[in-house]
Amino acid sequence: MVESIARVRHIRVTPQKARRVVALIKGKQAEEALAILKFAQQAASEPIYKLVHSAIANARVTADKNGEPLDESDLFVSNAYVDEGTTLKRFRPRAQGRAFQIKKRTSHITVVLSTPEAAVAAPAAKKKASK
Repeated sequence: MVESIARVRHIRVTPQKARRVVALIKGKQAEEALAILKFAQQAASEPIYKLVHSAIANARVTADKNGEPLDESDLFVSNAYVDEGTTLKRFRPRAQGRAFQIKKRTSHITVVLSTPEAAVAAPAAKKKASK
């Protein structure tokens, strides 16, 4: 029962474009998600690939720390989401002395990997805590 989280912040990819890539891997096995991201043509797939790879490594470390066995083929993407980061505001000169604003958006991406037992146990623990 292992759960690992990996986050990357201030990535120079718009959240809208990153959400399209994250939607491809939600609920998939971790190894399958890596294969999908490796061959996805979107630019956001490269940092998300690295993030999933990091989450797998985090799960390995967590399992070793807790003394639990871990089969990496059991890990799946239980949750993945993209939040909006800070926006860099730049100005572009235009005709007759005007300036137009350009917004360079950033993203905060979070990937949660877990084993099937952890996914079943997590909602049960929340029910017990709320009672």
